[in-house]
Amino acid sequence: MSTDFSVPGFRAAGVCCGIKARDLDLALITSDVLAAVAGVFTRSTVVGAPVEVSREHARKGRARGVVVNSGISNVAMGQRGLRDAREMTKLAARALDCAPEQVLVASTGVIGEPLPMAKLRKGIPKAAAALDRAGLPRAAEAIRTTDTFAKIRSVTGRIGGKTVKLSGMAKGSGMIEPNMATMLSFLVTDAAVSPAFLRRLLKQSVDVSFNKVTVDGEGSTSDTVLLMANGLAGNAVLRSASSPGAGRFAAMLTELCEGLAQDLARDGEGATKLVTVEVSGARNPAQADLAARRIANSMLVKTATFGGDPNWGRILQTVGAGRVQVDLQRAEVQLGGVTVFRRGSSAGAAARRRAEARLKDHEVTISLSLGAGRSKTRIWTCDLTYDYVKINAEYTT
Repeated sequence: MSTDFSVPGFRAAGVCCGIKARDLDLALITSDVLAAVAGVFTRSTVVGAPVEVSREHARKGRARGVVVNSGISNVAMGQRGLRDAREMTKLAARALDCAPEQVLVASTGVIGEPLPMAKLRKGIPKAAAALDRAGLPRAAEAIRTTDTFAKIRSVTGRIGGKTVKLSGMAKGSGMIEPNMATMLSFLVTDAAVSPAFLRRLLKQSVDVSFNKVTVDGEGSTSDTVLLMANGLAGNAVLRSASSPGAGRFAAMLTELCEGLAQDLARDGEGATKLVTVEVSGARNPAQADLAARRIANSMLVKTATFGGDPNWGRILQTVGAGRVQVDLQRAEVQLGGVTVFRRGSSAGAAARRRAEARLKDHEVTISLSLGAGRSKTRIWTCDLTYDYVKINAEYTT
């Protein structure tokens, strides 16, 4: 994986403005030129003020940058929250010499606490002064909350004879169940893409990446994915799926989003294992998705995975409880590539022992063939450990 995350025409910074004492807690990302922008946001009925403001600004299709704070989410703060979110865009716009409507905003952290605007009034100009071509890694650090590592990736490819680069960062390790994005993610590219097509491409990539992640079945109030494309690569503008290079760009965007999505699951709060849940043989896509989510969110399955217990009965139980159509005489369960259930019965003690050994790995695959059709899907999750309980029992204290 590349360690050079810089994208031509973009600068970023991560600074400490005092929200989280000594940690980086404020990020600023900007394009040197007006960029096409697309956003996908939470579907929760309880949303933060930054989501409301960014939805409004993203609809315009063009932006110069995004400002993000961590530590406080600016959720459930009423009119004060909206005023504060709008002031953050104005402060950033002043520093970037652009209109406030060309700045998007995001916040993450504790719900129900007011933003310390006095600190942000000093911090945002500080971040603007620290903007750097190589600043994305520091910005990725600044948006962390309970994350144990910064999540940042990059993809490069050729489109229309031009070299195009995509880089992105994400944060999130708890309160994660995809119903849009279930975290914060900020993506930048020097490709030339029309705003309308950029929105379409982002939605497609989110559906097969961030919307296929779950840590604990809890969707956030602040879920946001933003993608800016400044066009400095010089390729012919991508306007539709028939544009030359559109397929390649879509594949690059999906590769980037899938990598970040896996990082989110890998870093689930307290997690020790990245778990890939694969479901095939479903009657239809909805049944495949339901079966995968039942498995991925089952506390019994997640704790069994943590303990290395090859208990395939818990997998079949949760799928059945979800009223998923399954033909047990044709169904098959694999743990770590080892078949432990098939043709209506256990594959035996020897298979269980082999599966138990595979469950000790840090990356585990749970596969279920339902034997009821041809639809399939994949979801990324993690195990459920003692530390998840400890982290969330003490979150605000």
